Amino acid sequence: MANVAIRKDGGEHRAQVPNEWDPLRTMRNMLRWDPFREMTQLWPAEERNVGYMPAFEVKETKDAYVIKADMPGMKENDLEVTLTGNRLTIGGKRDAEKEEKGDTFYVYERSYGSFTRSFTMPPGIDGSAIAANLEKGVLTVTVGKKPEVQAKKIAIGGEKPKS
Repeated sequence: MANVAIRKDGGEHRAQVPNEWDPLRTMRNMLRWDPFREMTQLWPAEERNVGYMPAFEVKETKDAYVIKADMPGMKENDLEVTLTGNRLTIGGKRDAEKEEKGDTFYVYERSYGSFTRSFTMPPGIDGSAIAANLEKGVLTVTVGKKPEVQAKKIAIGGEKPKS
């Protein structure tokens, strides 16, 4: 650490850390660090075990659960959405583009392959009220809730019940 000053007081060495040091920022930087990232360039693309895993977003609305996933370049027949009990499974395959002999790749960061992602849905989902839609590279799966588990607004009256 370049910003650490060492001071000698009575033969003891004490390190002084500057006030602007942020331990949370340091931890975030350490968690993002991948020591093997530079080494992936050493292996040919076909030997790298790089799989495709789309990014997912799951949210709850008043009457449904909505799952969205980024699926750029994928077609509807490349995807499969299943619901078994309360387990929602989304799977598919993203095929690599055809490589011509003699092509030279300078950077190869796109990933291809099969993926499967499962979500355990909470009790109270309506298995008959499920819909999936792929539009502009975004898969949207909507799983409806049963009416009895949906939140109901209760009006507050001015009169109290008579006892």
